[in-house]
Amino acid sequence: MTDWEMKVHNFMCLNKLVKKGEIVFTGSSLCELFPINEMLQNVEPRIRVYNRGIGGDVTDGLLERMDESIFDLEPKKVFINIGTNDISRPEYKRERLMSQYRKILMQIQARLPETKIYVMSYYPVNRELPGADPEAVKAQFGARTNAELKEVNAEVEKMAEELGCTYINVFDCLLDEKGNLKAEYTIEGMHMYANGYAVVLEKLMPYLLEE
Repeated sequence: MTDWEMKVHNFMCLNKLVKKGEIVFTGSSLCELFPINEMLQNVEPRIRVYNRGIGGDVTDGLLERMDESIFDLEPKKVFINIGTNDISRPEYKRERLMSQYRKILMQIQARLPETKIYVMSYYPVNRELPGADPEAVKAQFGARTNAELKEVNAEVEKMAEELGCTYINVFDCLLDEKGNLKAEYTIEGMHMYANGYAVVLEKLMPYLLEE
């Protein structure tokens, strides 16, 4: 069993214990590593969030696990952050990413017409951290530059608007003066520490709290 299969199976087990009609976060590692439940511990009234992120996942993977990650929980709200790994892959095509993303949103709307869908922008990256090897960065990040992320975010925003979903910009709030992900927020230029997620959560709170 692969790590991905194990996590999907575990979601299936966990879904037998969930309270339906709550909030789901789904996506890749940027979702899985978001310590949102710990960060919400002191928030009143209580906000119940189920995290269904899987590190390394791509849009194809999420399309395969829609039941375990979204449908089985029948959430009132779903927050999505998927596609950054698609962008890092050597075979990346923006058109394909957008086509897959559109399928995800349309499937949710078809199966759960009452669920509010929140589409999160992609976070910026930092390819210029001190001591970073340019060749290693190129191999790891692929097409994932801030210029490409901005372009894709604009397309994601447009698609969300077309489909009646809510787009949330969590890109700009993480930038330094050079337009990169702030060095103090990031582990290796892509993934973030809790201080970066605290900034993201501040942006998300109005959407988490709205009826």
